[in-house]
Amino acid sequence: QVQLVESGGGLVQPGGSLSLSCAASGSIRSIYTMGWYRQGPVKQRELVASIGSGGSTNYADSVKGRFTISRDNAKNTVYLQMNSLKPEDTAVYYCKMGVVTLSRSLDDYWGQGTQVTVSS
Repeated sequence: QVQLVESGGGLVQPGGSLSLSCAASGSIRSIYTMGWYRQGPVKQRELVASIGSGGSTNYADSVKGRFTISRDNAKNTVYLQMNSLKPEDTAVYYCKMGVVTLSRSLDDYWGQGTQVTVSS
């Protein structure tokens, strides 16, 4: 099996910064796309940013220029650096990874979620 463990959420004032990380462990052969999603109050889960195995990135329009996604393939870890945070960024943030397991099956795995609250 594969487990994703997130860390780095918390409370920050508007204009502040936070960094999230998500590390995968278990029966991993390789990881394709890594991504961050978020779900705010009374909202559907939405894509925040994703990064392919070759390093290509994709961002939601609402976070472009403020958030940066990166990955460390040796550590099976994806990061999200969030700057210039706004109250509307408040949400539970989830990581997702497309993992090829040692048994050669490809599945999506999710982290447990970490709360980010932007408030003065």
